[in-house]
Amino acid sequence: MDPISLVIAALGAGAIAAAKDTAGVAVKDAYQGLKALIKKKFESEPKAQMVLEEHETDPETYEAPLKKKLAEAGIDKDEEIIKLAQELLKQEKPEESAAGKFNTVFQGEVKGVQIGDRNTQTNTF
Repeated sequence: MDPISLVIAALGAGAIAAAKDTAGVAVKDAYQGLKALIKKKFESEPKAQMVLEEHETDPETYEAPLKKKLAEAGIDKDEEIIKLAQELLKQEKPEESAAGKFNTVFQGEVKGVQIGDRNTQTNTF
């Protein structure tokens, strides 16, 4: 999953968890921390802050604009935000990250990637 999609997924999962009374304090805190870091990146751009807030209540409508604003702010290169997004997803969806075996994040140009066990791959570039 690319870093921007990872952050979007974490924001979506965190918003759903925060809206539920069953979500743990750690998940809610991680979500609020992630939002706070992103808001700090959006400090000089009120429109981006508005898109972030609106995404919380209407993720389908605001996903594309938020992706654009995250990319413009360079979120995909912010290791702290990416790490917090990964942690939030691990806390919110532990069954999906329990194995953690193939949890990969690529930054920059990637060629010839194969993920899995006992695979064979031949690349000619």
